[in-house]
Amino acid sequence: MKIGIDARFFGIKQKGLGRYTQKLIENLEKVSAGNNLDAEYFIFLRKDNFDEYEPKNPKFKKILADYRWYTFSEQVFFPFLLYRYKLDIVHFPHFNVPVLYWKKFIVTIHDLTLIHFPTMKNSTLNPIFYWLKFFVYKLVIRLAISRSLSIIAISNFTKKDIIDNYGKFLEKKIRVTYEACEDFRMCSAGESNDILQKYGIIKPYLIYVGNAYPHKNLDRLVLSFAGVLREKKDIQLVFVGKNDYFYENLRKLVEKEKVGNIFFLSDVCDYELDILFHNSVSNVFPSLYEGFGLPPLEAMSKGVPVISSDHPCMREILGDSAYFFDGKDISSIEKAMRRIIEDEDLRRSLIEKGYRQIKKYSWKKMAQESLQIYLDSTIPKKEK
Repeated sequence: MKIGIDARFFGIKQKGLGRYTQKLIENLEKVSAGNNLDAEYFIFLRKDNFDEYEPKNPKFKKILADYRWYTFSEQVFFPFLLYRYKLDIVHFPHFNVPVLYWKKFIVTIHDLTLIHFPTMKNSTLNPIFYWLKFFVYKLVIRLAISRSLSIIAISNFTKKDIIDNYGKFLEKKIRVTYEACEDFRMCSAGESNDILQKYGIIKPYLIYVGNAYPHKNLDRLVLSFAGVLREKKDIQLVFVGKNDYFYENLRKLVEKEKVGNIFFLSDVCDYELDILFHNSVSNVFPSLYEGFGLPPLEAMSKGVPVISSDHPCMREILGDSAYFFDGKDISSIEKAMRRIIEDEDLRRSLIEKGYRQIKKYSWKKMAQESLQIYLDSTIPKKEK
């Protein structure tokens, strides 16, 4: 059996999607080492991340596929590379499945953010090019969903969202495999002091980790934090994310509203992020739409209480281990921040619940379930 995996997003540089792809492959290696399945895995990588992945299982082979995402070469030339290896099944971990690939494949749909938030605020493109690109994206997503043998959704919320937008008939071919978070790593007081001093941060502080796309709702977070500052003048708010167009717009809002005690950090490595998480009062996650929502779980794994928007996906993933607020209501966000700052018993309770919650998720389990989906999608029922 020949299994192909489109790993062009492989690595933490590609954020959540890159981490998902990386953890899937790393754990498939472990799972495959302990089973009797006669299978070969072909891992397709770009030049930028080709050296980042080194197979530890002889069943896994690296293939150079230097086709950038969402491009003409991806759609036209990448399929012919896949055809060359006569694969029984290909797993595309994102919706950008080449329309010219007609053999068996499965696709992971992480969310439908593009469908729900198709505003010009999400792009730096000229309006004509944006709407043309948006039309192509919608077409590619629809074709990927309709032509796939199976669809992997990373939450029940995403599964329902796919069905609501593309049809009830898809229900039987959608399977849910949850993501997971990294193990907790304790840091010393000395390490903490060095990193906090490096960035000029003084405790206490709240932390947000992630991108600044409009649906992340960071404008409301800034405005609600301004209200908190009126009484809690020593509290700080730390944003950790890529220094891009969207974060630049958020900086302009902070300057316009004259909100103090806000820090913007970029190019933060995992080691430093551990320390920034661990020393915070709370992780704040105000997003209006998510397919899974990994940062809050990562915060919990580091002993940090979480306050989150009450989006249905976040309630599904976080359960009772977070304090929820209405993400569309500035006063509700402000009230939640005040509560988590002032209530030590609440913080302690959420930390304990958070440790229990993260144990429900496992990258190894996700890989095992994905492998079973590969088998179910390729082996005829009478052979099972």
